[in-house]
Amino acid sequence: MALRVERVAEQMKKEIAQILRDELKDPRLESGLVTVTGVELSNDLHYAKVYVSIYGDEAQKSEVMEGLARATSFVRREIGQRLSLRYTPEITFKFDASIEHGDHINRLLARVKAEEQGHDGH
Repeated sequence: MALRVERVAEQMKKEIAQILRDELKDPRLESGLVTVTGVELSNDLHYAKVYVSIYGDEAQKSEVMEGLARATSFVRREIGQRLSLRYTPEITFKFDASIEHGDHINRLLARVKAEEQGHDGH
């Protein structure tokens, strides 16, 4: 059962990314700032949390999340047509800060490395 859930989640991730990129006409979502980073499905396939990374400032992130909230029923309907499931999962979009967090860590590490090189006299 777990393997099927993972397979469906991966397929949903691909399809939702394609829907966001090509199907939606909401200007808040057309900027290419949104990346689908993962889909977490309940074991009964009734609920899906779709994690998205958004590039931009807080205002842009807020606008994109509003756009995604408005597009939820359209995305769900499209998923229902594209995947042959008995029941189309309820979709909830969630902000995924992990990419931002990783980028922040990389910047901190680069700064530490630069400071260490500066103190070595090189």
